[in-house]
Amino acid sequence: MHGKLLPLAGLYLVQGLPYGLQSSLLPILLRARGLSLTRVGLTKGLYAPWLLKLAWAPLVDRRGTPRVWLTLSTVSLGLVCGLLAVLPPPQAGQTGLPTTVMGLLLLLNLGAAVQDVALDTLAVQLLEPKELGPGNTVQVVAYKLGSALAGGGLLVLFPTLSWPLLFWLLAATYWLAAALAWAAPALGQLAQPQASEHTPHTSYLLQDLLAVPGTLWTAGFVLTYKLGEQGAGSLFPLLLLDHGASASDLGLWSGLGAVTCSIAGSSLGGALLARHWHPLKLLKLVLQLRLGGLACQTALLFHLNSPGASLDPGTVMRGAALLSLCLQQFLGGVVTTATFTVMMHCSQLAPRALQATHYSFLATLELLGKLLPGTLAGVLADGLGPRLCFAAFLVLSGLPVLDLRLAPSNLT
Repeated sequence: MHGKLLPLAGLYLVQGLPYGLQSSLLPILLRARGLSLTRVGLTKGLYAPWLLKLAWAPLVDRRGTPRVWLTLSTVSLGLVCGLLAVLPPPQAGQTGLPTTVMGLLLLLNLGAAVQDVALDTLAVQLLEPKELGPGNTVQVVAYKLGSALAGGGLLVLFPTLSWPLLFWLLAATYWLAAALAWAAPALGQLAQPQASEHTPHTSYLLQDLLAVPGTLWTAGFVLTYKLGEQGAGSLFPLLLLDHGASASDLGLWSGLGAVTCSIAGSSLGGALLARHWHPLKLLKLVLQLRLGGLACQTALLFHLNSPGASLDPGTVMRGAALLSLCLQQFLGGVVTTATFTVMMHCSQLAPRALQATHYSFLATLELLGKLLPGTLAGVLADGLGPRLCFAAFLVLSGLPVLDLRLAPSNLT
């Protein structure tokens, strides 16, 4: 099993780099330059290629091998980072990212999205049912570790790390990962698609996907289970910045510290699943705890707006804010690992020729459920105010708790 999990871990780690770069590093830097919450939130539109994975998933599923797709996509990620390294960095006083930089970041997400489809092909077809728990733990933990390294870690180092050196380091990392993708024996175990396996006509593809047992419920769940958590998680650090927290502190809090807790939660979730906890029963427990944690975070935000509240070092509010960030990330890590296990189990119920496309369909909906609140959180906060915005996130976090009661029998 280690021969399967180690290549997965390395490739999912580098796949998390673009997400950390754009979810943790860029928002803090842009907000520190004076951009509105709306403009900061709308930069998440660069994740658009991830929502189009279903368009090329059948091609990756049936043409070539995972080794070829992984190698080519990872090499291209290194090339894009090399181009970013030779471009001048954004200057102080600019109202946003330069168009060329935004275009290259869009290409970076495109390469990572193609890489993700190829990795999903490998994971769904290579992992045995008893390996789903450990496999999804490796997937989630490695991805989050890559996100933390490119997000909070680089934010802490950014004052001393030049723009060219930052992206040359990322380029070198991708090229090393491409060598791993080409050389790993596990990636050559999957057979090439047979000539008799044809991609369903476009008009029938969605029908075939939805016909897989449990798909409708799983699709609805993954689309909604992160709405409240993601919206609050993307907005809360920016509001702390507005209340006097420094960008470097937030790099530690919402970057390395919080993601470390998220990785710990994902690892705990994997350990519990390996001990034969059913993922849906685990989700029922942890989603209720997450709802309570978000209620406490909302109350903390309300108190920050009262006279005399401060995030100065040594204050109770500062410690409570740190604890709130870490707790929500920890619980979110458990939830993510259990949810991805449910997704992969549902995809394994599909015909083999459709499995990777089916998983990409679910993963696209899961990403959409995370991107929408993250992108619109700033718009809602600017329009409604942080208090009403967080009250809405609290209501949204209660939806998946209710949804679990409707889970189909073939997934329970």
